Amino acid sequence: MSQSHQQPALSKCPGCAEPPAAGDLFCGVCGYDLAAVPPRPDDRPTMAITVPSAGPAEPVEAARAVRWPAAEETDSSDVPAPVVRPADVPGTDSGGRPLTGPDAVSGPNTPDAASPHEAVRTGGPESAAAQVRHDHRADPGGAEAAGDFTLAAPDPRAPEHTAALAAAPAPGAKVCVACRSGRVDPDGYCENCGHAQPRERDHMEQELDAVAAVSDRGLRHHRNEDSFAVSSTALPDGSAAVVAIVCDGVSSASRPDEASAAAASAANEALLESLPRGTHPQTAMHEAIVAASEAVNALAQEPAGAREHDAHRHQNAPACTLVGAIMAGGLLIVGWVGDSRVYWVPEDRTRPTARLTEDDSWAAQMVAAGLMNEAEAYADERAHAITGWLGADAYELEPHTAAFKPDRPGLVVVCTDGLWNYAESAEEMAAAVPADAREQPLRAARTLVGHALDGGGHDNVTVALLPFAVRPQGAGSACDTV
Repeated sequence: MSQSHQQPALSKCPGCAEPPAAGDLFCGVCGYDLAAVPPRPDDRPTMAITVPSAGPAEPVEAARAVRWPAAEETDSSDVPAPVVRPADVPGTDSGGRPLTGPDAVSGPNTPDAASPHEAVRTGGPESAAAQVRHDHRADPGGAEAAGDFTLAAPDPRAPEHTAALAAAPAPGAKVCVACRSGRVDPDGYCENCGHAQPRERDHMEQELDAVAAVSDRGLRHHRNEDSFAVSSTALPDGSAAVVAIVCDGVSSASRPDEASAAAASAANEALLESLPRGTHPQTAMHEAIVAASEAVNALAQEPAGAREHDAHRHQNAPACTLVGAIMAGGLLIVGWVGDSRVYWVPEDRTRPTARLTEDDSWAAQMVAAGLMNEAEAYADERAHAITGWLGADAYELEPHTAAFKPDRPGLVVVCTDGLWNYAESAEEMAAAVPADAREQPLRAARTLVGHALDGGGHDNVTVALLPFAVRPQGAGSACDTV
């Protein structure tokens, strides 16, 4: 994800992609004339347009017991009703409204089709370039135009060429992330395929008993600006709560990698502190997003000396998006700000899949307003204009949360747009998820990252998978007839 203002300085040399020093007229590496700025790429960027607040948020009430009868109301973000109706997974949105049936598109919070632009600030001095954020959308054939360059990034999938394996590495030895078999020498190269191993953040993996996550730099970016946090804790009654947080840094903001890392860490720590106290998980998710926002805002307040390592970048507020999921007490809680997503994939693939979040984006608003259908909106060059993010320059923080109570086992997919750009609909995402994902979540997460790399890998890719299990229920399940 990236942001574009006016062009006061280049973040990297168009000739060799090295960052120029402040004030340089020519690249110190290749001699490129930095005054000859290339034209704006035709890469269907995503711009973030500020959305005026609908009013002050209502107070958040914490739950008093661990056995929650229903998901509580946690905020009054007053956003358009979701375009994607998760009717097969009963739940409530941030305002306590049921998420059921096709009628969910209409309601008191749906913008009037005759006045959709009242909800999107696009003109005037206050909404100039400082409020515009871009996100490079996957565009096969437009790789060079995207402003990044092709790198031989490691493919995290299982090897397809195991016939030429070198001697198996010793137990506990570091294994190559490209061929998944060769031993890595002290210089960081695979002794089998010769592949240079990624920097620590270029490719990250983590697996717990009930959750797994993988993050990869992709094939076009020079660094990974995504981040994630996965964890588990115990509720006061002794049952487990599982947490997954995924954040996507805004590339042209200052220190987007730090913003996403700070947001993921702060949200995770907030949840690990509040859930064991018996806080309702939907309330806890709301509070965690607020804590993440404060952590990102704090980065903009650091003294100039803290930014010397990034002096060549235009200094604007660090920013990122956030999406998260909690499995606790038989509930599935999702929360988000921005355009990262959560999908529900039932174990029985004959049952309906669903997208459980709605993007903070121009396209989502156009569909909710009834001005375009989803295909038309997402085909527009303004489709990925995000209207919500975490950062000091965000208009106003409006966390979204929703609570669901699935009555059947399934898989929860939490991901950035680096993945869903290549599997946008719920059906496409379900088709990309391996059949054994619930039993092998880490391997499935690697496969999904590989799916994005096969599609072009134009962005950083991060996905967390949470296998959802349900206790046996009686015959009167509310979803049995769906």
